Amino acid sequence: MKYRRLGNTGLKVSEISLGSWLTYGKTVEENLAEKTIHKAYELGINFFDSANVYERGEGERVMAAALKEYPRESYVITTKAFWPMGDGPNDRGLSRKHVMEQLHASLSRMKLDYVDIFYCHRYDPETPVEETLRAIDDLIRQGKILYAGVSEWSAAQIEEAVRIADRRLLDRIVVNQPVYNMLNRYIEPEIIPTSEKHGIGQVVFSPLAQGVLTGKYKPGQVPENSRAANESINMWITNMLNEDVLAKVEKLEGVAKELDTTLPSLALAWILRQPNVASALIGASKPSQVEENVKAIDVSLSEDVISRIEEILK
Repeated sequence: MKYRRLGNTGLKVSEISLGSWLTYGKTVEENLAEKTIHKAYELGINFFDSANVYERGEGERVMAAALKEYPRESYVITTKAFWPMGDGPNDRGLSRKHVMEQLHASLSRMKLDYVDIFYCHRYDPETPVEETLRAIDDLIRQGKILYAGVSEWSAAQIEEAVRIADRRLLDRIVVNQPVYNMLNRYIEPEIIPTSEKHGIGQVVFSPLAQGVLTGKYKPGQVPENSRAANESINMWITNMLNEDVLAKVEKLEGVAKELDTTLPSLALAWILRQPNVASALIGASKPSQVEENVKAIDVSLSEDVISRIEEILK
């Protein structure tokens, strides 16, 4: 495994990280989830991602339970808050009340004293950013959070958070978690330059575009037991299964074969070519998927290959 600094911090995270969205506590049986997490750790992955909203805490619980046998200092674990966790008016958002209550609930579920990174899972237009940052700053000073982050915030929202933190002498956010892959590059024009300016790193999710960049989906074909075939979790993938996208995927697969690698490895290596990316966050339902994905760290892409990929993606 290879490791990168998270933004301008001293924290080192594995280039490939493992998440629990749509998998642990939901579609993957717990014993298999545990084996998958153990395999990731054995392969050098030290970065594990979860959130309170993933199956109402089950994703957190399964992930933390699997990691319990390892020294706490040897891994980085995260959680998040924003999305509804109940029906009450204060059971959502980024108010001081919700952030405090959800962080403590997450620590209780995971049986941990602290999380390494706490993310604001989306921007909350109903709560002043200063209120949220001050709550997180208090939790950092209490030792319950080590680093603050955001997920899917715009460049302007990131700028706002940095400006307020500097003015009020609060801990800055150091990481953003956006979707980023060959088929979704929205962070390149503004978010990456803004983040680089402020020392904020990217930890990107959906690097294989919900499995589309594995090459297993062909025109008119949806494999059984695939994410696209599961009606409870396929709402994020079906809009990508069109002729234009699948034609691009087929050409990318040809490039991967020429390089004697796989399409997933090519897609992950393409993401890791970006210096502002600290880690590519994969989802895996079995150990063999982790073994396959970590091979990407050894794939080197020449300028010529990157140019060819750009032509395909136009």
